[in-house]
Amino acid sequence: MARIGRKRKEILAKIDQNKSYSLAEAASLVKEITTAKFDASVDVAVRLGVDPRKANQMVRGTVALPHGTGKDVKVLVLCTPDKEAEAKAAGAEHVGLDDYIDKIKGGWTDIDVIITMPSVMGKVGALGRVLGPRGLMPNPKTGTVTMEIGKAVEDVKAGKIDFRVDKFGIVHSAVAKVSFDPKKIEENTNELIQTIIKLKPSAAKGTYIKSVYLSSTMSPSISIDTKSFVG
Repeated sequence: MARIGRKRKEILAKIDQNKSYSLAEAASLVKEITTAKFDASVDVAVRLGVDPRKANQMVRGTVALPHGTGKDVKVLVLCTPDKEAEAKAAGAEHVGLDDYIDKIKGGWTDIDVIITMPSVMGKVGALGRVLGPRGLMPNPKTGTVTMEIGKAVEDVKAGKIDFRVDKFGIVHSAVAKVSFDPKKIEENTNELIQTIIKLKPSAAKGTYIKSVYLSSTMSPSISIDTKSFVG
């Protein structure tokens, strides 16, 4: 059996494994137990009482985090020439169409979000095999297929994220950076979970929010009391 290092033992000692913490407690604790030498992401894992294999129990949506993610989001806008100036003015790092489609076909995906417009979805749809597995495929439901290109870019830059339940019934999302004030971590996390609660499918029976865990890159997970979200 592998030995646990002294530092790891000290960190684990700070977490009571038999306790579910309030969100405020967890937001402070996640800062204490993070040992990464860089500004790690704070991640949330929400296990839902849904069967994601059934279309009427799929949970997917977007949320504007009140304090942003702390991440510098790289945006590619695939659009017609008349929309290029709007996209650039809003802060998109990459703007164009056919050249970028060819680059993506060649395996380039050095971006975080792709925003496009309905009229070019025919071309973008052909990239599904590359973009789908990476979660980069634009979708009208998440506001990334739109004629309001500038607004979509600004929203993403300001901290709008999209999320979806995975095949195990879990929503994973980065909600902050460890350098954030605990109150901001708490408020961002709460905003995500309240949005997930609003999206509860009518077909989902029994307990909807089964568990919530907060962690940072390379830290242990902290269990959060689900009753603090669902009154």
